[in-house]
Amino acid sequence: MVHAPRLPELARVVCTPEQLRTVHMTVSVLLDYPGERTGAALGAARESMAGLPPLVQQDVEAFCEWAGRSGLRAMAEHYVDTFDQRRRCALYLSYYAVGDTRQRGAAILGFKAVLRALGFEQVRDELADYLPLVLELSGLTGDRLVLELLASHREGIEVMRSALRGYRSPYAHLLDALCRTLPPVDAATHERYQRLVTQGPPAEMVGTTSAFADAMPFAPAFALADGSSRS
Repeated sequence: MVHAPRLPELARVVCTPEQLRTVHMTVSVLLDYPGERTGAALGAARESMAGLPPLVQQDVEAFCEWAGRSGLRAMAEHYVDTFDQRRRCALYLSYYAVGDTRQRGAAILGFKAVLRALGFEQVRDELADYLPLVLELSGLTGDRLVLELLASHREGIEVMRSALRGYRSPYAHLLDALCRTLPPVDAATHERYQRLVTQGPPAEMVGTTSAFADAMPFAPAFALADGSSRS
């Protein structure tokens, strides 16, 4: 008998706005590619955890302990093997909503529009739907637009979290910390999660509308401002 995929259980926490920003900024920094600043980032993450909900502290500390034992080279190898080689662990949120279809460009423009609406410009060579970048924006602003953007792509985040747990990746601790701070998963999001797990993201179908079109928020919500962007 085949059972529908279920979300991994996770206890939510209640955060103040300041705590929420701290968690999102911490996860943003640690979820980025390991580099020469990683050692300092791990120390800062541990310091920032004081005063946060205990479950979040445990998640972040578990990741930091692994990172401290592993060293930079092993971390980088694991990062590439996990996020670059496994589609269910892709850090680009629009991939889960529209796949590698021609709608992807419009979806990424939606993320850029949110950045610009909040007065930010991208300064690094990364797509605007890159989860660490979105979390950085949440950490900097705490703005409801960014929180709604995360909530609207929740099924993709949950697919990533589930996959990381399945691969026993220490990065699963960071996704747990993030998802503890997000709203509960509603029925529609759970249905999209199940569809993603069983069918994968949408494939290119010329002349048809993606079944995930309703999961591509903000693409038409803002007119892009003039000037350079962070892409």
